[in-house]
Amino acid sequence: MTVVPVLTVAPAGVDMGTGKKLRLGTRKSALALAQSCWVKEKIETHWPEVNVDIVKFTTKGDKILDVPLAQVGGKGLFVKEIEDALLKKEADIAVHSLKDVPAELPEGLEVSIFPDREDPKDALISRDGLRLEELPEGARIGTSSLRRIAQLKNARPDFEVVSLRGNIDTRLRKLDEGQYDAILLAAAGLRRLGLEQRIIQLLEPEVMLPAVGQGALGIEFRSMDTEVKRILDSIHHEETSICVRAERAFLLKLEGGCQVPIGAFAQLKEEILELEGMVGDEAGTNIIRMKKQGTADQPETLGTILGEEILAAGGAEILREVYGAN
Repeated sequence: MTVVPVLTVAPAGVDMGTGKKLRLGTRKSALALAQSCWVKEKIETHWPEVNVDIVKFTTKGDKILDVPLAQVGGKGLFVKEIEDALLKKEADIAVHSLKDVPAELPEGLEVSIFPDREDPKDALISRDGLRLEELPEGARIGTSSLRRIAQLKNARPDFEVVSLRGNIDTRLRKLDEGQYDAILLAAAGLRRLGLEQRIIQLLEPEVMLPAVGQGALGIEFRSMDTEVKRILDSIHHEETSICVRAERAFLLKLEGGCQVPIGAFAQLKEEILELEGMVGDEAGTNIIRMKKQGTADQPETLGTILGEEILAAGGAEILREVYGAN
């Protein structure tokens, strides 16, 4: 890995000169690189004097492809190695799919820059062009997301839900080879890779509540790097920030990880912030789903309160049973 000079930190409002480098850490997948190149282009458009260099990393989640992530355990399977690079000053910023970022971050790092969110919904891709309600009894559905599994089994207990790992191209290839009748993927990833034509059906949140932060990017950086934050502010989207902060506060209250089916989706309707959350068991037989509204200026409060209400309504028992089984 080539290490380039660290971005010189200048006082706010001071011209940074030319040829300054900002090292962007990312995973090596096609989707991660597409997202990172998009961020690089946006930064360089707003700051022509800054050159963004992309530094690629392989994470634990990238290495383990033959086991469902829920069985691997732990949090931050797709971000830890990049966070370590930030702390060691081998990278200056990191671009993550926000749904991969744990609610708790290492000391000294923050995720507070959120570009405009892509479509947060899940997408159904089927071999024969059938929609979810048209798939036959016993259809073989590919996904490794416990959140998707729980909601699928709750809606269609007749489905055979089978583990599916790998990057988007690998998953689509396995579908095309006939290993599955249909698969579920995040619509945002398909759109960012120019594969939206493969989408047969967008699943509305009423049918499939998205993952926390799904469709959003989270830009991580060292908290002390105020000049880096000033640069990143140029690509920040406040409405996205308000929504995902509520969702992540909900996740934090539930202390959720990949071993538990948890979903949340916030929408800003003028000054009213609406948040819906769910927690369930993998069998899909016990799902608690609630919705709450609050003010846009206190998204974390809304997320925390909804988390508390779901825990009190039986979510705490579900979590104890799920974690006790792992």
